[in-house]
Amino acid sequence: MPSAPRRQAPRRQAPRRHDPDRRARILHAALDVVAEHGVAGATHRRIAAAADVPLGSMTYHFEGLEPLLTEAFTLLADTVAARFTERMAAASTYEEACEAVVDLVVGESWASPRTMLLSYELYAFAARRPALQEVMRDWMDKSRAALGRHFPPETAKALDAMIEGLSIHRSVDRAPAGREAVRAIVGRLVG
Repeated sequence: MPSAPRRQAPRRQAPRRHDPDRRARILHAALDVVAEHGVAGATHRRIAAAADVPLGSMTYHFEGLEPLLTEAFTLLADTVAARFTERMAAASTYEEACEAVVDLVVGESWASPRTMLLSYELYAFAARRPALQEVMRDWMDKSRAALGRHFPPETAKALDAMIEGLSIHRSVDRAPAGREAVRAIVGRLVG
């Protein structure tokens, strides 16, 4: 009489590693990779390695590279806008607000070399991507709202453009405008 087939014991799966910060780590790593290699050099493999996560985590958390980069750039915009807003909120007088604008141009709370590099990448990447253009518009709105606590809307708009433009120039200029020169420009803009 044939014996009954042996029932195999169920295979034990390896315990799942609980990693609640994995998604955030991937987003930060994406920005690190973009800062080092540019958007063109950002790959799932490089980002996974930088985040120290399995490659499969990339597709588990993000539908593709473009949604990942969009979310990473959103994180960048939100982080920088929060620093910008915090600096402007610390000003309690008109004079302090003007000095805060100068700080935003010559300090590194907004215009650090890394932030400027990532901003250049964001502008280029967003040129043909409406979702990222919306991220940029939202960032602009937050900056103007922070400035609008102290200045009329048209002045806030002009100051926002000046902060960004001078920051870009300062990042590549051989003789960037110093604090006094920036203070004089702010004075002319605010009247």
